[in-house]
Amino acid sequence: MSEILAFQGLLFVCATTAFVASLRLLRRILELRHERALSVPTTGLQERLDRIETTVDATAVEVERIAEANRFMAKLLADRNAGALPSSRPERVITPH
Repeated sequence: MSEILAFQGLLFVCATTAFVASLRLLRRILELRHERALSVPTTGLQERLDRIETTVDATAVEVERIAEANRFMAKLLADRNAGALPSSRPERVITPH
């Protein structure tokens, strides 16, 4: 009877070890599948980020160009209005009524 009990104990230990090893293998396979799924879109994502960066740089240059044009126009208008102002104001005349 003790041989059967020893055999059952050994079988239980081996089965438990095999079960735990199978679970670890399954977990590792799922982790690798998840990592592969995450790494696939990064190539397309990197290209997209590069295009966005290029667009933002181009937009910044255009905004700076427009701001410079506005400053130039404001300076021209200020210079034009400064020349149109009379150099001296006429004196006030008080007329009797």
